[in-house]
Amino acid sequence: MDIKTLTFIVVGATFALYIGIAIWARAGSTTDFYVAGGGVPPVANGMATAADWMSAASFISMAGLISMLGYDGSVYLMGWTGGYVLLALCLAPYLRKFGKFTVPDFIGDRYYSQTARTVAVICAILVSFTYIAGQMRGVGVVFSRFLEVDITTGVLIGMALVYFYTLLGGMKGITYTQVAQYCVLAFAYTVPAVFISMQMTGHFLPQTGFGATLADGSGMYMLERLDGLSQELGFAAYTEGTKSGIDVFAITMALMVGTAGLPHVIIRFFTVPKVSDARKSGGWALVFIAVVYTTAPAIASITKVNILNTLNGPEQQGVLYENAPSWVTNWERTGLIEWNDHNEDGRMFYSADERNEMRVDADIIVLASPEIANLPNWVIALVAAGGVAAALSTSAGLLLVISSSVSHDLMKRTLAPNITDRQELLYARIAAGVAVVIGAWFGINPPGFVAQVVAFAFGLAAASFFPAIIMGIFHKRMNSAGAIAGMVVGVVFTLSYIIYFRFINPAADTPENWLFGISPEGIGTVGMILNFIVALTVLKFTKDAPEEIQELVESIRYPKGAGEATHH
Repeated sequence: MDIKTLTFIVVGATFALYIGIAIWARAGSTTDFYVAGGGVPPVANGMATAADWMSAASFISMAGLISMLGYDGSVYLMGWTGGYVLLALCLAPYLRKFGKFTVPDFIGDRYYSQTARTVAVICAILVSFTYIAGQMRGVGVVFSRFLEVDITTGVLIGMALVYFYTLLGGMKGITYTQVAQYCVLAFAYTVPAVFISMQMTGHFLPQTGFGATLADGSGMYMLERLDGLSQELGFAAYTEGTKSGIDVFAITMALMVGTAGLPHVIIRFFTVPKVSDARKSGGWALVFIAVVYTTAPAIASITKVNILNTLNGPEQQGVLYENAPSWVTNWERTGLIEWNDHNEDGRMFYSADERNEMRVDADIIVLASPEIANLPNWVIALVAAGGVAAALSTSAGLLLVISSSVSHDLMKRTLAPNITDRQELLYARIAAGVAVVIGAWFGINPPGFVAQVVAFAFGLAAASFFPAIIMGIFHKRMNSAGAIAGMVVGVVFTLSYIIYFRFINPAADTPENWLFGISPEGIGTVGMILNFIVALTVLKFTKDAPEEIQELVESIRYPKGAGEATHH
């Protein structure tokens, strides 16, 4: 059976499953719509959190960036994993105890101010839009290849699907569809990796395969071969980084603390019955995330060797275009691989110097890896289903954040407090519709690769929410004036920096022009530091938070009776 038919069948079957679940778990009330009625078991919630968190950036683009950037790409792996630990241990249980299931709700009540709530709503919408643009791009990449349409059409098809089932199920539907999506996503990611690892190194586990010797009898290590090939073709050595230490630190930090401020992940900790379950589901999510994250470097490295060999031939002399493997022509149709025959010899050549005739988009690495390795068609179809599952699960979670920010935090809590439950749900659905259209526009005109666009979202979350949440929990005297000033300065600075280098003056986007040598992906770290400095400075010149707020913060961190001796 050909790839197109198989892909239709596999992706279609997974969709039927998701939509069936969404109908089965349809939201009947706003509590169901926002937090699934608070009755999800920790293991299921851990799976749903993992699916929510591993977006198209994790599935499609992270291994692609590691493949293209080598050692430098590992910052995405470190940042996202570290951030998840920070969120599960330091923030989620406290927010859960505070009883607020959206970040703007927490900030509005903790800082006793409608202005603070409104600023937080604007930041939440900004972060979610940036993030959703990356997901839409991911859906577009998957559909464009496997439905054989251009990227714009792919994005539009994805947009319609995401909107359809976010509306149908709300959080309750999304939680159980995300459990199914995690299973599809993890299976689709690891199966090809196992095949490719066995093919190249004879190792069953990809995690050990990419550090092993090659199965071709040469006795060379896989990474040693990759380093040699890369340098021969003018690329930097794969296992050595070219980024400066400060930039690596800034990007990792921005991704870490940005994770901890991501609204769609925090909501997940409210869908379980108890605070202890919130901690447990955090632990389970980490286990489920590790399955994919420890496999990514193996897929990246092995596929890079395969690409360099298939595009340049065994002697690195280039391959005649008419003898090119089918995956090249398949992906060429989507516009994500381009070949310009500069020297008109009819041979393709892929390198990092003036000999280069190819443009290979980082976002195709994972999706194309089974084709590049000549795996069976059903594996290719499975990967397509995994890519769609990853992008859709996160998009749905993000649309929910945007719709709850607008309907719950902006309309119900600020502009129109007297609206009914039904009107609130209607506003939520309209907001999701507007959000999906704007997200699709950015998906068609993206400011970078999927993972880079998503990194901007993390940077914005780091610069706006993280300090306000941390000080809200651990600095009881922090007042509304400080929190508002910090959030505004942090987010405006970070957004301006990204817009300047990515949209206004992309020619200047080089290390010598960056502030302290920090790239737009890592600038959220500076924005976060500014946020802390501004908030603490403003606090010095204004009154502390009111007594009752300080007592409230105290009671969240130290439950009544904690530490007292018990007498029988």
